[in-house]
Amino acid sequence: MEPILVIVPTYCERDNLTAITRRVRAAVPEAHVLVVDDNSPDGTGALADELASRDPRIHVLHRPGRAGLGAAYLAGFAHGLAEGFEVLVEMDADGSHRPEELPALLRAVEAGADLAIGSQWVRGGRVLHWPRRRRLLSRGGNAYVRIVLGLPVRDATAGFRAYRAATLDKLGLEEVASQGYCFQVDLTLRTVRRGLRVQEVPITFADRTAGDSKMSRAIVAEALWRVTLWGLAGLRARLRRPRT
Repeated sequence: MEPILVIVPTYCERDNLTAITRRVRAAVPEAHVLVVDDNSPDGTGALADELASRDPRIHVLHRPGRAGLGAAYLAGFAHGLAEGFEVLVEMDADGSHRPEELPALLRAVEAGADLAIGSQWVRGGRVLHWPRRRRLLSRGGNAYVRIVLGLPVRDATAGFRAYRAATLDKLGLEEVASQGYCFQVDLTLRTVRRGLRVQEVPITFADRTAGDSKMSRAIVAEALWRVTLWGLAGLRARLRRPRT
């Protein structure tokens, strides 16, 4: 497999970081891990430095403050592409994405996928310990994305995914301004519209057991607003096409 970089954004994830990096290194020993820390006040960044001092395949990117998930991943992508990694992985630090399922994503990329998404809403996928409201929000949000954007993806908001470096090079990352769930939809849409291959891989999503969720109403509102705008822009573009 090509050189692999697993990007793990962190903000106040000290209680989870040691375990998640250990599990990633055990699941895919050849992979490198990049912790992108947004100056966590709980000392996550200092812990990441300590872990990196003991393992040459763990690296740390310190950012001056909390700027959002999308910005953290864009910084991680830029670092990974500059360092010559061929496969770049997104993964949460809280344990909700199981590192033990990472090899399945990598196999999908190795088999030809330009983007492999760990999906909870395809056959074989499942969610553990989510309240009914959270399930409805995720299912409903993804249904809205499919209808409004015409995306052939069941879990476009998923944050456990693997990109080929060549895929990221084609997505116009310098134009991306979205965050949170919306960031994932944005990059999925860009991948599909460029005619690249997206494959969903069933995973088990388990809610965090330590630390606080970063989900907020603002993140949901941004996703709804941006998806609606993208859908309207796509509709206008279709209406303007000359009829043959």
